[in-house]
Amino acid sequence: MSPKACLRAGAALAFLSVAAGAFGAHGLKDLLDAEMKDVWETAARYQMYHALALLLVAALAGSLSPRAVSWSGCCFTAGVVLFSGSLYALSLSGIRWLGAITPVGGLLFLAGWLALLVA
Repeated sequence: MSPKACLRAGAALAFLSVAAGAFGAHGLKDLLDAEMKDVWETAARYQMYHALALLLVAALAGSLSPRAVSWSGCCFTAGVVLFSGSLYALSLSGIRWLGAITPVGGLLFLAGWLALLVA
């Protein structure tokens, strides 16, 4: 991912994280049990953390290896899709096997942070 793409993805994911958090707190408060509310909140929280990480990558891109920036941005973005996406889907559907996707997203988060460390 280019620094500009990291900036755009970070801003979009941060926006969606705030919207998801508000939707979870207000729109789903009577539809989800306490456990699934916690799962939804975890998804929104980790989405925001990694949206901010993408903004950081974009801001630091000029002083980092372009290859490491690209890897980090791709890993953070894919990690949000798999980690947070699987948790949102699990919360709404109750289909437990969706939770098996979540660790793959977590590994992508770790890879993104590792790429940033290497950079």
